[in-house]
Order: sequence, then C-alpha cells, then structure tokens
Amino acid sequence: MSLLALSGTNSLSGGYEIDNSVKLEADNTEFFSRTPSSNTNRQTFTYSTWVKRTELGGTEALLEAYQDGSNFFLLQFSGSKGRITVYNVDSGIDYGYRYTPAHTDTSAWYHIVLVSDTTNSTAADRYRLYVNGVRVTDITTDYGTPPQNYNNNLNTTITHNIGRRQDGNTYMSAYLAETHLVDGTALAPTAFGEFDEDSGIWKPKAYTGSYGTNGFFLDFADASDLGDDESGNGNDFTENNITAADQATDTPTNNFAILSQSMQAYYQDLWSVISEGGTKFRCTEFDAWITTVSSIGVTKGKWYAEFKITGARPNNMFGIASMEQLDTGSSHLGQSGGNWGIGYYQSNGNLFKVQNSGSSTVTGWGSSISQNQTVGIAVDMDNHNLYIAINNTYQNSGDPTSGATGTGAISFDNTETVAIAITGYSLGSGNDTIVEGNFGGFSATSTGFTNTDANGYGTFAYAPPSGYYALCTKNLAEYG
Repeated sequence: MSLLALSGTNSLSGGYEIDNSVKLEADNTEFFSRTPSSNTNRQTFTYSTWVKRTELGGTEALLEAYQDGSNFFLLQFSGSKGRITVYNVDSGIDYGYRYTPAHTDTSAWYHIVLVSDTTNSTAADRYRLYVNGVRVTDITTDYGTPPQNYNNNLNTTITHNIGRRQDGNTYMSAYLAETHLVDGTALAPTAFGEFDEDSGIWKPKAYTGSYGTNGFFLDFADASDLGDDESGNGNDFTENNITAADQATDTPTNNFAILSQSMQAYYQDLWSVISEGGTKFRCTEFDAWITTVSSIGVTKGKWYAEFKITGARPNNMFGIASMEQLDTGSSHLGQSGGNWGIGYYQSNGNLFKVQNSGSSTVTGWGSSISQNQTVGIAVDMDNHNLYIAINNTYQNSGDPTSGATGTGAISFDNTETVAIAITGYSLGSGNDTIVEGNFGGFSATSTGFTNTDANGYGTFAYAPPSGYYALCTKNLAEYG
C-alpha cells in the first residue's frame, strides 16, 4: 500500500497514457505565454489541465489573460489552502468565485476543468469548476455572478499566461500535464477524463473534439519545444526560462515520488525549503536538523532513489522514516525519543549508522560523503533492510541483492508505512545543507541519465540494483 492510496490522489495507468509533463518553478520565473492574433469567443470556452503542486502558499496562476490591473481573467490557486479562484475584471468591475475545497496534497495529480458559458440562462452555471470529475459548488468568496452573455478577457488579443500571474507578478511551482483550451464550446469533464470502473479513480482519456480558433493542446512531449501546440491550430506558447531540463515523466498515469512539502516532519515548513519540482531540499534554520520525506510511502517491495549533496555543508542523514509517526514531535532521523527512523549519518567527517531513536550508533560504518557525490538508497521492505551507496559503491560491503541475509545492511523492524527520508543541518551564513533528490521522474533528455529500473521506469545516474524499482505508481501497482 502507498500513501497515494491513503491520500486519494489520482494516478491510474492502463488505457490512455500520458507520457510527459513540464516542471514549473516559481524561483526561476518559469512560465508560458502567448498573445492571440484575434478576438474569438469570450463567453464560452473550456480549460482542462492536470496539475501536481510542489510548493504551497501564495497565488499560482493556472491561466491568465492580462491587459492591465483593471482588465484581466484569472484561474489560480489561492493562499495556504490552495483554494481555486476564477476571476474576471473588466474596467475594474469583477466577477467570479473563490471555491472552498483545499488543494494541498503534493503527492496528488489534480484534474481541473473550468467551463465558462455566460450565455447560460441559469446564473449559477455560467462558471463551472470541476476537480477530478466532480463539480465544485462550495464557495468561500463570491465576487459576483457574471451577467448573461458577459464577455471575459480570455480569447482576446492580450497576453495569455500559464504559470504566471502578471497582475501581482507571481509564479507557479508545479507539474502540468495534458493542458487544453477549447474555444467556443462548453464541455463536460468527461471530454477529458473518466471514472475507472474498477477503482472509481478519475483518470485521463484522450480528447477527440475540435478546439476552435484560439484553442490549444500542450502535451509537453517535445523537450526542445515544450510550448508546442498539438491541437492543429499552431497556437504555440513561448517558453519563458523553461528548458529541456524541465521535461518530466511524472504524469497522472505514472505518478513519481517527490520530496513532499505537504508531508513533513516537525517544524519542516518553518525551517526548510522544497523547490525544483520537489527535487531540491534546503535546510535553512541555524543549528537545527530537519527531515523531509518522499511523497510516497510503502509497506512492501524494493525501492531505489538517489541524492546529491550540493551545498557547502555536507551534514546529512539518509534513510527511511515511519509515516505514522512523522509529525509526532521528531524533527529528524535518529532523534532521541523520536522512535521513527533509521539512517546513515555524516557530520563533520564522522560517519554513523543511526537506528531507532538514536539508540544504536556505529561509527566508521562507511566512507565520507563529499559534495556532488551521488548517494543511492536501496530499501528492501520485504526483508527490512536498508542499503546506502556512494557513487554506486555500497557501504559496509553491502549487497542489496542478498535478500534475507542482509549483507552489509542496516536492518530495521518497522512494519509500518515508511518513506525514503533525508535530513539536513544548517549552520547559517552560507552553510545551509542543500540536497538534490532523484526519484526518477524526469526524462533522459532533461537529466542526461540513461539508467532505468528493470521495467524501464525512472532515469538515474546509476542502475538500480536487480529487483529494485523507481518509486512510482506503475511499479507500486505491481510490487507495492
């Protein structure tokens, strides 16, 4: 079982497959933009996109059409709860809604469909929002229902942004996949997705309709041209600070683990930063150990991930953590009294094996980890053994394929759901611990890595040991 099942996220393979997504990072001001050459249907349109959030808080625009501060259209996540807002301002007069449900699960792919149909005689149906196939009607803030036949600012000859709110100059940190705009038609979410008849999970399906003049379809399949429109209209978007390195294979039909901001250890949200699509962890608090964990937890199977220390201060722990005890007051792996994690610890050149509340430490267990070396973590949940590699050399003469023998392993007796975990330590003044994580969710084009697991999933610097797999939902369905 994975935490994905517990969180109710949407990721189901079989049938229609989505191969690629794009990673947007607010810190890098990454977004797409386009200015239509003509005005088209401003009353009726449908916008559909899949999104996996990686950082929370602030305002993050899924779609914006911007002329100036008194004239714009906006669909965005708002505030710490990630409530969805649809909002149109025309000459300073605004209409729209902020919907109540929160969207804070950074393990989840959400499917969002916004329908504008201001020709509708039913006022409540002029803006319709659907998340994962279900219409959302609970409203926190009512800015006013648009009048019948109201003209939005979308589909006009002003700048259209994806991932940027130009009004406010804010940006999005998330993965986007399968993004459509259908100009001139109000569609049901079933044009883009369906409920799986066995699991009841909402899953994507191919859209087969037309797009209208200003419509577009971004599938992010061409790493060299991620803004390429596949609708047939040629409505390509400009990539702003987006490169081939932002193409990912983390998609709604194969959801990869990331370093999760929404599942964090004690004080994590105050003392650390998760960025770059959940692949970069920075411990920022002076004189503090802080842990972050993978967005997917497991109870069985064999799993592999890689990490690289890129900061100036290589003070780290690498291991696994109990998800059931994640937020019980323990801030890091091996903390006395925490009773929730084990790992491999380096501090000031000293190496320790840390196990179960710091009750078992062994000095000199392995080699020192230097900046920019790759740390491999191989977790054998079937035999409760953990193996640590440095540049593909397993420490303590470890052999991840040794099964129940556990040659060179750190053994554990935790039978709860566990996640891969890392801990960092900061001394401040440029001595933050910075770790880059790789669960395999980016393309070979974007990473330069060509090693995959035996099922062909993930891209890694080194080949996972035989029998170990990338932490993604397709592998979970088979082994987890």
